[in-house]
Amino acid sequence: MGSQVAVEEVEEKERLVKMGSYGGMVRQLKTAAKEEEEEEEEESCAATAAEEEIMLLWGIQQPTLSKPNAFVAQSSLLLKLDSCGHSLSISQSPSSLSTPGVTGSVMWDSGVVLGKFLEHAVDSELLLLQGKKVVELGSGCGLVGCIAALLGGQVVLTDLFDRLRLLKKNIDANLRHGDVRGSAKVVELQWGDDPALELIEPRPDFVLGSDVIYSEGAVLDLLSTLRQLCGSETTVFLAGELRNDAVLEYFLDCAMEDFIIGRLEHSQWHPDYCSSRVVLYVLVKKVMVDL
Repeated sequence: MGSQVAVEEVEEKERLVKMGSYGGMVRQLKTAAKEEEEEEEEESCAATAAEEEIMLLWGIQQPTLSKPNAFVAQSSLLLKLDSCGHSLSISQSPSSLSTPGVTGSVMWDSGVVLGKFLEHAVDSELLLLQGKKVVELGSGCGLVGCIAALLGGQVVLTDLFDRLRLLKKNIDANLRHGDVRGSAKVVELQWGDDPALELIEPRPDFVLGSDVIYSEGAVLDLLSTLRQLCGSETTVFLAGELRNDAVLEYFLDCAMEDFIIGRLEHSQWHPDYCSSRVVLYVLVKKVMVDL
């Protein structure tokens, strides 16, 4: 019994790794290769890494028991948040929530969590955004991109054409003062389509996304865009709402073909902005070796 516990402790330590340009430790999800080795040794069909991750998240964090929208008020026209020494005012469009197919009109907790994580990581000297190229996917109201620009990033916020008006309004309202360390611009991007050259030349240092894993039908297009954007030195941060286990499992299962994935534990988040209904992942593209 003691030896089994010791082995499990070693395996847990082995799964805590540094990934990409983030200086903290993340819990790496098992790779397909490791799963195949274990299946061959045990000669049994174990749960996939994605299935294991979903069981852990819903079993340990129990997201359905936590309060939804702890950091946002989606019925309000304005979300106020202090970040990086600035008081941000993010306009929302609550009336659009009831319109079928419309996303990005209001803030979700995952966006606040990701933005404040970036601020906390930079303050803790675990992350450097100053002068780095940052592309945000599905920017919506633009909070995460605004925070990344305040932290020194050269940020390109992207979304669908009909979302850009609200996005530009929030960038103008929050980044027009002269003491912004970085910059921000808006570019239209449809997942699955070829991205504009300015998004991929040069490759971004960071790709950000909050609440972008929301629909099984959008997963493959999202991953196609991630593959096109990311180079070998790109670090991806994705924050998601734990509302649909099947969609998240499908995303993880597909993403593991091309990316190494790690989960950031709550101890790495901003201490005042943690939620059991949110998960935060780091992704780096697998290096292809020519045989």
